[in-house]
Amino acid sequence: MGADDAGAKSSLQRGLAILRLLAECSEAGARLTDIARQLGLTPPTVHRILKTLADEGMVETDKASKRYRLGLDLFALAARAGNAGNLRDVCRPILLRLSATLRDTIFLLVRSGFDAVCLDRSEGPFPIRSFTGDIGGRVTLGVGQGSLAILAYLPAEEQEEVIRFNLPRMQGLGFLDEVYLRTEIARVREVGYASRSTGLLPGMSGVAVPILDRDGHAVAALSVGTISERLNDDRLPVVVDILKREAATVGRQINPFDPVLRRPASVLGGASS
Repeated sequence: MGADDAGAKSSLQRGLAILRLLAECSEAGARLTDIARQLGLTPPTVHRILKTLADEGMVETDKASKRYRLGLDLFALAARAGNAGNLRDVCRPILLRLSATLRDTIFLLVRSGFDAVCLDRSEGPFPIRSFTGDIGGRVTLGVGQGSLAILAYLPAEEQEEVIRFNLPRMQGLGFLDEVYLRTEIARVREVGYASRSTGLLPGMSGVAVPILDRDGHAVAALSVGTISERLNDDRLPVVVDILKREAATVGRQINPFDPVLRRPASVLGGASS
């Protein structure tokens, strides 16, 4: 191997090491000096490699904090390589199967900032109303069963940030205050699903389970919306069991680089919050 080949291999290995380190940092990112220290490289070497990676869209930098994080081009590349279908594609046949089996409307919700967005839905025979409405509709995280299921299984720091931001947005929604919200989050964590009816949609009931990634954090939720009498004490456990089985199946197929999970609103043609 010539000197040029050896140098190229060394640079590639260092670049991959930087990408792996940034992947561990998640959205927080890392400063150049921290990257250099953790990898045992000189700051000029790290700066040169980061500049190349940034030029290729593999990393991006926050000018205010001077932190580097993985870039969207890397996620898009990994999505195409790792999984031909995104979450919506994976879940579409499941939604159709659930609505046919349960004869109720099924929703797929994903997180978008401080909201939950309806990524897809499959109609049942009963006319219903929902918080998100049609595909692309959004609701404050914590309002409605689907968004509550997502909120309950977020990492602790993110969950706290969402609660603090969303509580003022919930003013005027009946008894949805901080005590109620935290009590419901604890309840969902205990039983593994959200089903408490708030009464904000008279005559409507729902139940939702989180779709968890490999770290046990919610990336989405499967939710049933129906008329209240169809979710009685006898039927509810059956519906929950079916939803949990399907959610576990989806969880095993989640592509962590799926752009839908990072920018759901843009996939739907809207603006991300």
